[in-house]
Amino acid sequence: MGQEIERTSFTNEDRQRYRNKVKANLAALHRMLEQDRFERERKLAGLEMEFYVVDHEGNPANANHELLSLLAHEDFQTELAQFNIEFNLAPHKLSGTVFREMEEELLTSFTFAQRRAGEIDANVVMIGILPSLNDLSIDEQTLSDAPRYRALNEQVLAARGEHVLIDIEGREHLRVEASSIIWEAAATSTQLHLQVSPEGFAPVWNAAQAIAGAQVAVGANSPFFLGHQLWHETRIAVFEQVVDTRTEELQAQGVRPRVWFGEDWINDVTDLFDENVRFFPALLPLLDDENPLEELDRGGVPHLGELNLHNGTIWRWNRPIYAVARGKPHLRVENRVLPAGPTMVDAMANAAFYYGLIRGLVEADKPISSQLSFSAAQSNFRAGAQFGLESNLYWPGVGEVPAPELILRTLLPIAHAGLDAWNVDRRDRDHYLGIIEHRCLRRMNGAIWQIDTFADLADEVPDPGKRLVALTNRYIDHMTSNEPVHTWPRRR
Repeated sequence: MGQEIERTSFTNEDRQRYRNKVKANLAALHRMLEQDRFERERKLAGLEMEFYVVDHEGNPANANHELLSLLAHEDFQTELAQFNIEFNLAPHKLSGTVFREMEEELLTSFTFAQRRAGEIDANVVMIGILPSLNDLSIDEQTLSDAPRYRALNEQVLAARGEHVLIDIEGREHLRVEASSIIWEAAATSTQLHLQVSPEGFAPVWNAAQAIAGAQVAVGANSPFFLGHQLWHETRIAVFEQVVDTRTEELQAQGVRPRVWFGEDWINDVTDLFDENVRFFPALLPLLDDENPLEELDRGGVPHLGELNLHNGTIWRWNRPIYAVARGKPHLRVENRVLPAGPTMVDAMANAAFYYGLIRGLVEADKPISSQLSFSAAQSNFRAGAQFGLESNLYWPGVGEVPAPELILRTLLPIAHAGLDAWNVDRRDRDHYLGIIEHRCLRRMNGAIWQIDTFADLADEVPDPGKRLVALTNRYIDHMTSNEPVHTWPRRR
């Protein structure tokens, strides 16, 4: 959920004042950590999911303003494009039947959104990238009508100084230029949040980085983009390239990208915030009236608005979050690697796998960061995104093995132990992790189902463009059933 802003143009003086204010925010954060000001007891899980809004033919519908007016609920928010909305689920304590409860709440809200969408002859779809999306259905005019999106678009393009280039080599090759960042809206995601203590942040973030490849491999749901079959999780490549503010020359110089996996394990949460300040210039240099150090001196809790805004324009796949709730500051890890869908039960299976793995790895005798090189974790992430369940992933003590084998033999037992440590209901543990198990046994996730179904439709619908629309509509039919994707019918 983005922060609302009023201004869309900025001066050099704005940027200089903003840089100084961000550094003051960072100093306040360091002091708060030294003084042990953070909440520790509440170990909460949260979730955000982005959706497409489509018309009755399965094509993007620029109707989010109208739909949100009908929904009239703060849990539903705008996203970058007029054919996107976002849903935010309230935080839940990680224990008992938490995943069943989250699934029920998500289904209730999703059903409500679908019913309201039906009133404007539209539908709501959870998927990483809509197969029917084409270059005629998306342009700068489809940006949502909010100043923050226009400002972000203008600042990314100004920093880059040239058109956005999308160049993805997958099963096919796509190379296209864009005059705005609107293509980012094609990539819709599920974001998982975990509240942690200050000393627990680094182990959790390191563990999240280590498992990102396996997460993407088993959860991939974005094989098509602009009529091309590319990666199993093409959303990763699209997002990285669309909001890349670097020119070709800056990339050659090794300047860090704003959509970033990172470059090393961390020892403290401040490592990430320090990197943000050291490596990345401001995109949206907006100032508030808070003096964070004076607020601390008064015994108050600063909101660190500039630091948070800056952090929000650096899209790490696992991102640090500072927030204040009920008057108390806390820290979260935001996991951003997963696509939306294919169904709510699939999304909760992905969540159970993630939270279980995190707990299991953090409580292991040896930290995963001492056994797995960071470059291997990054290579796993790229392989999982490109090839999904057909990828080979490396794991310490195992070597390089097919992703399904690694998940079945090594990672699922860790996830089971982790969910036990969270005191998750055992029936729920077995139910949701069983979905991950069956995806691996059947070599079936959202991406593979789409690829196979597209091939199966060739005789029935020879034209590739029309076939992608047919694929989208068939996907929507199965999505509404809330049956796990590995059970969806296919002829192959």
